[in-house]
Amino acid sequence: MSVIRFVGQTSREAMRQVRESLGDDALILANRHTEQGVEILAMADDAVEGMTASPSPSPAASSALEPSPSRAPSPSAALPAGEPPADGQALHAMSEQLLREMQDMRTLLAREQARHAPARDGRTRLRRLLREAGFGEALADDLLPALPAELDAAEGGDQDDERPLAWLQRRLAARLSVLEEEEAFFAPPGILSLVGPTGVGKTTTTAKLAARFVQRHGADRVALITTDSFRIGAHEQLRIYAEILGIPMHALAPDQPIDSLAPLLRGRRWVIIDTVGMSQRDHRIIEQIAQLQGGRVRVRMMLLLNAASQPETLEEVASRYRQAARAAGTELNDCLLTKQDEAGRLAPAFETILRHGLRLAFVSHGQRVPEDLALPDPRALAIQALATRSPLPLDEAPAAPRPRAMAGDLLGQGRRLSSALNGLRRGLTGFPDLEAAWDLAALPEELQAPRLDGLLEQAAARQARVATLWAPRRPMSGRDWTMPDLGLDARGHWLALPDLQHRQPPGQANRLARAAETQGVRVHLLPALPETEAWRWLSENEVIWSSQARGAQRVIHGGERRSLAELAALATPTNRVDARLGGRPCRVALSRLGVTAVPSRRREHADQTPLTAWFAELGDPESGKALGKRLWLTTCDHPEDAVPLLLSHLQAEGIAQQTRRAEQRLVELLPAQARPELRLLLAAGIAAQASHLDHVDDEAGRDLRAELLGLVGGRRRRRDTALLEALLTLFSARDAMRQLGAASREEIR
Repeated sequence: MSVIRFVGQTSREAMRQVRESLGDDALILANRHTEQGVEILAMADDAVEGMTASPSPSPAASSALEPSPSRAPSPSAALPAGEPPADGQALHAMSEQLLREMQDMRTLLAREQARHAPARDGRTRLRRLLREAGFGEALADDLLPALPAELDAAEGGDQDDERPLAWLQRRLAARLSVLEEEEAFFAPPGILSLVGPTGVGKTTTTAKLAARFVQRHGADRVALITTDSFRIGAHEQLRIYAEILGIPMHALAPDQPIDSLAPLLRGRRWVIIDTVGMSQRDHRIIEQIAQLQGGRVRVRMMLLLNAASQPETLEEVASRYRQAARAAGTELNDCLLTKQDEAGRLAPAFETILRHGLRLAFVSHGQRVPEDLALPDPRALAIQALATRSPLPLDEAPAAPRPRAMAGDLLGQGRRLSSALNGLRRGLTGFPDLEAAWDLAALPEELQAPRLDGLLEQAAARQARVATLWAPRRPMSGRDWTMPDLGLDARGHWLALPDLQHRQPPGQANRLARAAETQGVRVHLLPALPETEAWRWLSENEVIWSSQARGAQRVIHGGERRSLAELAALATPTNRVDARLGGRPCRVALSRLGVTAVPSRRREHADQTPLTAWFAELGDPESGKALGKRLWLTTCDHPEDAVPLLLSHLQAEGIAQQTRRAEQRLVELLPAQARPELRLLLAAGIAAQASHLDHVDDEAGRDLRAELLGLVGGRRRRRDTALLEALLTLFSARDAMRQLGAASREEIR
């Protein structure tokens, strides 16, 4: 048995040397960091196997082996010190015992090595991380299908570990619904009741909230109420806080309705009720909530959760109190997290809030009034929840995604759909308007047109459009409709609701004037050179524009009329940019050349406008295979101004085909009474949003794209097509969830 020493700059390099020399089954005896890097002591697996097969080890080998402290040799196998063996049986028995100890050590070391070795894919590593932090398998099953492919394929180096972890922190934070502005909580007048089990911190939290309100609106506008007549000194504790703040405090008996205190609360804008703490298993919870909701005044309720409680306790508290609220005819949707500073782990409380869809309004992290109360920071809470981890047992590994019961699967799907919808509402310009347009399809046909008029008018007022991409003024092949015009905002994002062509005035010049007057459009992306009146309008108003062109298009350069194809060799290369074409990556090599359009009867102002011809060579970034060429004419000469316009032209090429595909699917998905113009509006809007998600390359966009792709599974197809299908699926599922909610409210069984 020979032990070999391997040294590498990193642990990965040292392990590579071990595998190359001894194979994948090598036994790692020790590893440590040295000045040269990482040192690993290893031996071949067959060396130990050979020892196991040998009937008796050599004296040298026997003297090198010592029994492990974990298992002492049996008395029959041990030999008295200084006495030779009576026969070979005792020596053979001891050698077998020592070799068993060696095998046990080998197994132990192998388990330790497997535990610390990086997992081969990001999803497995994140599943282990979630388990070690205290999150459940159900949450892992909900989150991890949306892991971007490039993170799932990471090999586990230091940088690779950081990227999946950062993604997980973002996704947890995005799932957490929080109060974003303190003013939105304290501004509306009303009565707030704090409920929760004994010892959760309701009285101290009541004082903190009251102090915050007094700081904003004064002591003469707030009052306190206590229902706690059980604990000795409970009234006095809250009364001391009330005296310090200079506000009145009133007691409410268990059988006393809230309306009975109305004369004492007259003129008070904000009232906080500190309720008696009750175990989540106390049947009187329903009576307590019914007492608060029994009057004519609506009482808001907030559930207090102790961050330091056990997971089972938190789950039971949230479930029982929300059930009691529903039994009393109300809802309990807001919560406040207390004792964050005392929590050894934050993951159980975090997951409880997510699982029940609660909105986290505040986080309490100490006893000071009112300092130790803050608005929740979702990202900071996610980081804290993942930072405190307990290693899994050596013989336990995170389970693979589990087949779940239908109820659990439906709940998980509902959470994923809700998370995706919220992400789209935050990340896509005008997405709520697209949702509103979808809802119009369920109305009677005679109501759809006037409601659509109002929606389009309101959307135009809300959405800041800076550019319009014009579609060709002819019906699409095989269709009786023309592609709508698409709008872009200042960030270059497609707006959710396009411009239907039949709703626009006739003539290019009239459309340009309308876009400027009603939408403030300053840039136009045209399918061809403008006509005479339109060219004159563009020149007089100094509006930026670009148009697609063909190689046969004749222009003037150097005083000669020549085709753009002939002039391509004279163009000056500018830069290379990455884009997407047809749902796949594309490398765009750009060059430019100053030209003037050839005057004609249709373009008599052409010779007055200097233009820049832009030439694009498209290629596959991996194989280098040519994918085609594109030509444009623009009023922009500088790449910084022109390139965004050219890429918008390129990106829009796939939207028309996607619109055709979406329009066909909407015939199946929308009610039969949906008007054709509404169906076309939705098809173009959804196709534009799918295209944006396919092209976006910022952190939030990548996360949202991965989450949507996770909804439609792993079927291999073009990414833009998969995103289109995901959006259509999401809208359909949204309708289904609403119908289920309506059925639940009507108590349909």
